[in-house]
Amino acid sequence: MIQRTDTRVRDSGVTVTGNGDVYIGMQLRDSDKQAFRRVAEDQLRRLRYVLVAPPRMGEARAVLADSGTVILDGVPGIGRSAVARVLLHEHHRDCGVFRELPAGEEDELPLHDPALVGTGDQLLLDLSAADDRRWAAAQAELPALRKTVHEQRAHLVVVMPYRGVLDPDLQYCRVVLERPSGIGVFRRHLRLHGVPPEQYLQPDGTVTGFLTADRPMREIAEFADLVRRARDAGRPGDGFAQWCETAGRARNDGRRDAAALVAKLREAPQRALLIAVSMLHGAHADVVHRAAEQLLSLLGPPSESVSPLQQRDLAERLLDISATAAITGQVRFEKLDFDSAVRAHVWDHMPDLRPHLGTWAASVVELNDPHVVTVVRDSLVERVAGEYLRTGRADELGYLVERWSTGTTSRPRLEAAVHALTRGLADPVHARDFRRQIYQWCANGRLEGELARVLVRVCADVLATSHPDQALVRLYHLARRERGTTRARQALCDLVAGSRRLHRVLLDRLARSDFSPAHLGIFLQASDPELLTLHSGTSHALIDEQSAQRSLTACWHAVLTELPPPQWQAEARRWLHRAAAGTGPHSGLLLDLLVSAAQRCTEKRGEAFALLYACARDAERAGPENAVRAAETTGLLLHKISAAQGIAPATPPTTSPRGTRP
Repeated sequence: MIQRTDTRVRDSGVTVTGNGDVYIGMQLRDSDKQAFRRVAEDQLRRLRYVLVAPPRMGEARAVLADSGTVILDGVPGIGRSAVARVLLHEHHRDCGVFRELPAGEEDELPLHDPALVGTGDQLLLDLSAADDRRWAAAQAELPALRKTVHEQRAHLVVVMPYRGVLDPDLQYCRVVLERPSGIGVFRRHLRLHGVPPEQYLQPDGTVTGFLTADRPMREIAEFADLVRRARDAGRPGDGFAQWCETAGRARNDGRRDAAALVAKLREAPQRALLIAVSMLHGAHADVVHRAAEQLLSLLGPPSESVSPLQQRDLAERLLDISATAAITGQVRFEKLDFDSAVRAHVWDHMPDLRPHLGTWAASVVELNDPHVVTVVRDSLVERVAGEYLRTGRADELGYLVERWSTGTTSRPRLEAAVHALTRGLADPVHARDFRRQIYQWCANGRLEGELARVLVRVCADVLATSHPDQALVRLYHLARRERGTTRARQALCDLVAGSRRLHRVLLDRLARSDFSPAHLGIFLQASDPELLTLHSGTSHALIDEQSAQRSLTACWHAVLTELPPPQWQAEARRWLHRAAAGTGPHSGLLLDLLVSAAQRCTEKRGEAFALLYACARDAERAGPENAVRAAETTGLLLHKISAAQGIAPATPPTTSPRGTRP
């Protein structure tokens, strides 16, 4: 989480504003996953505090509590997605997680698949932007999904398309939300920003004029943040009216003022400095100066060199563009929010510059300067990515990410690529496009350079927070394709280690694969016997489920048939060690699954049995358990092998005092 004072706050479909900006940006560090998840959880709690309940939200709350499902309808811009998240957050329990469901996206579980729902989950199905075809397809699957939600004691909130046609059988779940009070939303955000009630409760003409139109909730939140920033940058003695007036001018006149300034500045160095300040607003003057010089160099040959003693100093040049440098060196425009106005004007009206700005941004994040700190790099990437997304060019941002990740790259450039993808996944309009693009890269794309590494981090740390099923699918494809590293495989196994439901889904997918060496390598790492036998607060372990037993047996059979023994014996010994640890009925079950897999090997059955027995003898010598217990496990395995061959009774002659009897 990075806090700034000059940029709006965004998350997945929700705008949250506060004292400083909350920005989600991921670095290539192992600790990022928990940090990202913590930020996401904090934002849900913050959203619950800041939300002004719209009329009929109480009815939606009652329908959700009564039936486990509510379908939200209403005019766009009234905060349907925010209401959905708050409703689900109110049902948060220790045994479930909040996540968004995929709907009709490539290679995903269909909505009617029971494997999609975990016990106690809080599920959001946001179809507010779906077309008629996609909405009809989702409706056809809703009855089966709702049945699973009920069986798993989960909760489901569906945001339907405005003016969409809803099946009569689902009408009783539908609640049409109404627009909350605009002034109430505005004041709630101001209160969050620490503005005293005696200030914001007084009438103000600027606020009244702004709220006359039916503004979307996001715009109201953004205007409240402008007022907060006007307060922070204002002069001593200014009051609420002055703050609102300043915010109103920034909102209404910024683009016009930016256009006038660009038209006035005819020289390339002036415009380069203007663009550098707008993209690096708040950065140190040294960084701004070097960035402007890099932009000039990128766009053309350098002009005739002039002695530094003859050049205009930076302070004078900043005055030309209505900017100043503080005593601490940070450069900012004098007018509130003028940086975003300049960025928008340059992006919209100087289109030939766009292809160069991505290259320039990559060179800036790689600057070797003590003032080029993480917040400066992240802010620059955020602003460049924001312009691509604002103008509907998600595909070009994806291409830029690919360029940053391939060829000659560096850690700062890779961090920038991860950050840009994170920004795309958080965009309420283009998130689906980025999930689709990431899937194409992971499943079918040419993974040149460090692109795979970037994708692993984004899937494991970012996508897994809101769309764990989609993260699983994408990591699965990366893992089956990776060569010379097991980074994706490890991330995939870490993901399923935290969710029995995802573990079950992965085992099922592997059991239906072509059993290539890559798939079997994933299985061997993902079949950790400790996880398989873990209860984790529920009445049974994953290995107790028949579907999981079928998947495990099928995969072990493929391992014994397709892989040379050195590639699987270590994992077999782990199973035997777990069996020797005495996990109640699971000890015998672990052995049963290994024996059943070997029994399927037909002509190689004898060899497979012999190899398993040899593993057991090796496990005796290397295992953490005492020798007596290990020998008992080997004896039990030998009995099961003999029974499978028809040369011993199915029931072992003795039962271990620790309960290894199957």
